[in-house]
Amino acid sequence: MTTNYTAVAKTLHWLMAIMIFGLLALGFYMADLPASPQKLQFYSWHKWAGVTIFLLVLFRLAWRVTHQPPPLPEQMPKLLQFAAHAGHALLYLLMIVIPLSGWLMSSANGFQTVWFGVLPIPDLLEKNRELGKVLQTVHFSLNVVLIVVLIGHIGAALKHHFIDRDDVLTRMLPFHPTGKAS
Repeated sequence: MTTNYTAVAKTLHWLMAIMIFGLLALGFYMADLPASPQKLQFYSWHKWAGVTIFLLVLFRLAWRVTHQPPPLPEQMPKLLQFAAHAGHALLYLLMIVIPLSGWLMSSANGFQTVWFGVLPIPDLLEKNRELGKVLQTVHFSLNVVLIVVLIGHIGAALKHHFIDRDDVLTRMLPFHPTGKAS
């Protein structure tokens, strides 16, 4: 059994972390911009990255199912182990549901997503501006939940490193040895 994550798991984790933080920043920035060609370009980039994250999380879930992550420290209380597993499950759920809510919102608002300007993604809903407004609120609210969960995730990793002084953080660091591959 490995005590660290695989190189693929680490790469996916950090790649998606960078993309998610970038998407959150871009999403909040572009939301209040006046209508312009630049705003439309930002929305396109945001949607392209959202589709990419959606595909990456599907790959990441398949990887996780076929490559068991290292166990949590044995000395960690069972309640905290449950909270850690629940937090990870919620992160995965949000990484799936948020892009879907954006896709539904774009469809309802009548703006088809064309991935990287090349591959048209079919609309999931007929154009319906009122539903689009509801889905915009849902998309925003899910992102606020994501921010709260990310703060908890980062806080827990830092607690493990600086207070508990265990290897929970270091085993996911990109340049930390991966140990035995699983």
